[in-house]
Amino acid sequence: MAMALVLALNLFGGSPRDGSASVPVPVSVSIDVRHPGARVPREFLGLSFELSSLPQIARYGGSGDFATMLRSLGAGVLRFGGASADTRVAWTDAATPLPAWASFALKAGDLHRLRKLASESGWRILLTIGLAHYDPRAAAREAAAAKTALGGWLAGIEIGNEPDSYARHNLRAAPWTPARYNAEVSSYRRAIAHVAPGIALAGPGVSGSAAFKRWGPAEATAQRPALLTGHHYPLGCHRLPAPTIAQLLSPRIRRAEDASLRRDLSASRSSATAFRLDETNSVSCGGQPGVSNTFASALWAVDYIARAMHAGVAGVNFQGNPANCRGYTPVCASSTRQLAWDVLRAQPEWYALLLSKGLIGDRPVRAAAPSSANVDVIALLSPRGDLHLVIVDDDPPAAKHATVKLHVGRRFGAATVLSLTAPSPAAATGVRLGGATVGGDGRWHARARPERRPNRAGVITLDVSPGSAILVTVASGGAPSG
Repeated sequence: MAMALVLALNLFGGSPRDGSASVPVPVSVSIDVRHPGARVPREFLGLSFELSSLPQIARYGGSGDFATMLRSLGAGVLRFGGASADTRVAWTDAATPLPAWASFALKAGDLHRLRKLASESGWRILLTIGLAHYDPRAAAREAAAAKTALGGWLAGIEIGNEPDSYARHNLRAAPWTPARYNAEVSSYRRAIAHVAPGIALAGPGVSGSAAFKRWGPAEATAQRPALLTGHHYPLGCHRLPAPTIAQLLSPRIRRAEDASLRRDLSASRSSATAFRLDETNSVSCGGQPGVSNTFASALWAVDYIARAMHAGVAGVNFQGNPANCRGYTPVCASSTRQLAWDVLRAQPEWYALLLSKGLIGDRPVRAAAPSSANVDVIALLSPRGDLHLVIVDDDPPAAKHATVKLHVGRRFGAATVLSLTAPSPAAATGVRLGGATVGGDGRWHARARPERRPNRAGVITLDVSPGSAILVTVASGGAPSG
């Protein structure tokens, strides 16, 4: 019998944020844990890189701190794709010379080095095989080499990157339709199955939920993939005026993203096929400096990850570039020398992934979102019955704090609080999770004494600062969990 319990969060005060610093924010949130959803999958967390970055990333299996960083997140999926998979990178081997259009070569040795990174980190690989330059035989040789090199670490392949945009980028003549795309995918699959049977297919990896509404069901029907995939960027690089932190952290973006998730998951549920956001980040085209590389991107990422978990998404891969710390990327090298030495550092978004690790295996429960302030609350139930609350306050630092009273009753224990903070949403450095930073060896450890809030007569009181995020764990009776 499902556990029946209704919890209430009361952010007390009296008036909306009107500049009066002495009055906390009044928001009320109710949580109903009686009907928890499906568990967050073990490999939910992921990263995505351009296929042209694969040789560089593959080197990290033999040196550097990247494998250690990946292990700190638990299991996950590394995806390689992006525009370069269709326009710049080509497979080459003894039977496949590098074509004239390609500026990067992918070779068997790269895939063998990638296996070492996979085995050291415990992360599986999702590989995109280019379709724009149609060549089923070369694709079959590439897939066979990937299967040989990666073995069980190969999670699957995608055929083409954002194929819905081929006509716009002059990679196919219009009209370019899902039916034409699926005919070409079928040819690739036949060629691949002839030399390397049993490789799982993921797709269609389209550019957003508007395209997925049309292309996703067509893929599910025509290909019956093991995994449906799509991409998401809340802000576009070409918008005028340029994207800002305020836009990224606005309630309007959250509402649009929730609608986008519903569209993506409609085809997933009707076809009984899991859906993964295998490429996402803050601003398209590599990101916006001053937005994508700031703490604001971590606040957005924490909230988006939790909402994707709550919606039922199978996983999220954050796009990155190890050579560009000014754009969007969870990890990067701070200089060309560091890049050559395989030394990566954690960017603000990496801390969002670390916080989200604590939600793996949880089951979402219903919560009413706050409405009178730019604060979001997502609730999940852990396997042991603890209540997890992700609370993100997207207001600027000058706004008022929110004083939170959790009316949990006497059957629950105290709460532990894991805080994600920085000097301001615009800060590119100084990010801390649990009061600690990621070390030079890639490891992160929260400070020895976590923040604790007692349960006093069934009530736990918290203070939430503007421009911060917290993961609250309310223990299911007795001592709180860490």
